[in-house]
Amino acid sequence: MTETGGVPRTPLAPGYDISRLIKGGWQLAGGHGRVDPREAIADMAAFVEAGVTTFDCADIYTGVEALIGAFLAEWRARHGAAAAERVQIHTKYVPDLVSLPVVTREDVGRAIDRSLMRLGVPHLDLVQFHWWDYEVPRYVDVAGWLEALRQAGKIRHLGVTNMDVPRLGEILAAGVPIVAHQVQASVMDRRALGAMRDLCRAHGIQLLCYGAMGGGFVSERWLDQPAPSEPLEHRSLTKYRLIIDEWGGWDRFQTLLRVLHGVAGRHGVRLSSVAARLVLDEPQVAGVIVGARNAAHLAALQEVAGLDLDAADREAVAALQREAPGPAGDVYALERVAGGPHAVIMRTNLAGRPEVA
Repeated sequence: MTETGGVPRTPLAPGYDISRLIKGGWQLAGGHGRVDPREAIADMAAFVEAGVTTFDCADIYTGVEALIGAFLAEWRARHGAAAAERVQIHTKYVPDLVSLPVVTREDVGRAIDRSLMRLGVPHLDLVQFHWWDYEVPRYVDVAGWLEALRQAGKIRHLGVTNMDVPRLGEILAAGVPIVAHQVQASVMDRRALGAMRDLCRAHGIQLLCYGAMGGGFVSERWLDQPAPSEPLEHRSLTKYRLIIDEWGGWDRFQTLLRVLHGVAGRHGVRLSSVAARLVLDEPQVAGVIVGARNAAHLAALQEVAGLDLDAADREAVAALQREAPGPAGDVYALERVAGGPHAVIMRTNLAGRPEVA
């Protein structure tokens, strides 16, 4: 494992390595407040200079692929083509729920071409495939169409995101070469760190984890604070507040924060850094995706990179994890329960909106 600017790196596939701390792009889609394009591009440059060279985005994150494309064009103009090639961009292919029964091979090709155009690149480094409804059993076919595009040179590597064990198994059995699986994982949410991890280990697939800081809940801001009242500020907080409920509720969550705070104090870091490091150190985890909207978050990421936890630190948290009632089940199973609290906040028809076309 190598480092750039103090940030560890790891191979995700032969000849392809990434920074283990990954800059997430969801917050740049505008749902967390106004985004200034010039500031966002300057922030991306600061992350790359600090060693965070891997960015995560999606075709359905409004404006984000185009914003990263503008950054890449500027970075290439300033530093040359070779420097731009040392930046890794992970995107997604997420067809709308309403389109699942009718999506065609041509639709998939157009979506990939659109991402290529927005990013201004000759090929997509990693395309992570998501499927909203397993009752529409066409996901293996669509994964095969993505593989054909990989063989044609438009995609370098294929991944999936939020797939469960049976469906990922079907895709692998069809011969589609998956190198990464993007999943939600945190000190509270360990659904991906059981049977899914075993499947991924058996097939050489590495996990890329989001949600390690619980949408901002896993921080000093919420330590010894009362539970927030509804409505919450944005959908991300609602999403992770539900995970806290699955973990056992606000009081149990406060106990977790106090334990993390104690570990953080012994190391002189933020408790969120401890939480992220614990996920990063899990077997089969290649990287943690952090929703770092701007360069002000770089100091926190550098804490994660330099943190070395010991067995006592890990056991203090593991003892609480063993007692927690949930979240339980397979990857993304709670989020797929029709009408359930985790499902109703999902936006399942985004790719067809004019502003992301």
